[in-house]
Amino acid sequence: MLSFGCPRLGFECAGHVGESDITNLILLSRARQSLKVPFIASGGFADGQGLAAALCLGASGINMGTRFMCTVEAPVHHSIKEQIVRAQETDTELLLRRWRNTTRLFRNDVALEALKVERESTTGKFEEIAPLMSGKRGKEAFVNGDPNYGVWTAGQVIGLIHDIPTVDVLVTRIEKEAEDALKDRLSLLKPAAKL
Repeated sequence: MLSFGCPRLGFECAGHVGESDITNLILLSRARQSLKVPFIASGGFADGQGLAAALCLGASGINMGTRFMCTVEAPVHHSIKEQIVRAQETDTELLLRRWRNTTRLFRNDVALEALKVERESTTGKFEEIAPLMSGKRGKEAFVNGDPNYGVWTAGQVIGLIHDIPTVDVLVTRIEKEAEDALKDRLSLLKPAAKL
């Protein structure tokens, strides 16, 4: 029996997105209906409005991977962070579907080459794509700053990231935005009319 809570990872996320393609709008609502323990929403969160939405859908909080990757303190080359800031929510690709190990990656030259090999393969052998999918090359991109050096994960949330703040500034801003968003939505409630 699960008693300590669990993460809920939506299709919007970076990295391994699963094979069901279920977005957080459905996933979190379904988790709220089914779980008796707290859960954390993950995938597609970068701001306070997202936090407010996750809370309203039943989550106890949010996890942010790509958003924290684009902070001053993140051990990622500044050029990669700048690439994220310039990116749109459509600048990711899904790879490894053929092997039911779907992963969301930043759309760069290596990811597009790997996707082409995956789609055009006549053998269906992972070995054809493995050299392009090397995590070692992706990690090196975070060090050398070349966004096309290797594949690296990024969620669709990249379209919501417009700056490279400190973690403190980011978290403080998200808390304030969430509070403001919840207050604003609550202000729409009006007392029932008495007849």
